[in-house]
Amino acid sequence: MLKDLSNLTIPKVFLDKIIEHARREYPLECCGILAGKKGKIIRVYSFENIEKSPFSYRVEPEKQFRVFRAIEEAGLEVSSIYHSHPATPAYPSPRDIELAFYPDAIILIISLLDQKKPSIGAFQVKDGKVEERGIRVSF
Repeated sequence: MLKDLSNLTIPKVFLDKIIEHARREYPLECCGILAGKKGKIIRVYSFENIEKSPFSYRVEPEKQFRVFRAIEEAGLEVSSIYHSHPATPAYPSPRDIELAFYPDAIILIISLLDQKKPSIGAFQVKDGKVEERGIRVSF
């Protein structure tokens, strides 16, 4: 059963940080993890995309393990896994759906189709099914 994370609440400063990460890595995909409690984001962990690809991303396993451990030790949960789509819409690609290994985490996608006005989508994927989720920005 999926957790009810219909609204991901993210502080504007964190959302700005994620968008800046996507722009900085353009034309490659960027990636990272958002940690919090009950969908409310408290921490952002940005990673280097070791695939260096505009179509996919991968994180160095040891770094990912250390972040997962830090999240657990802080009493938080992996609320969202984010990445960018440099040239496609903010919707999970077939590869995103295939590699959605954390069904309780929301997939947050930043599209840079319009670099001046990035679009953002939030989705939950389980058993190949994609459900759109909401994003609430706090100030």
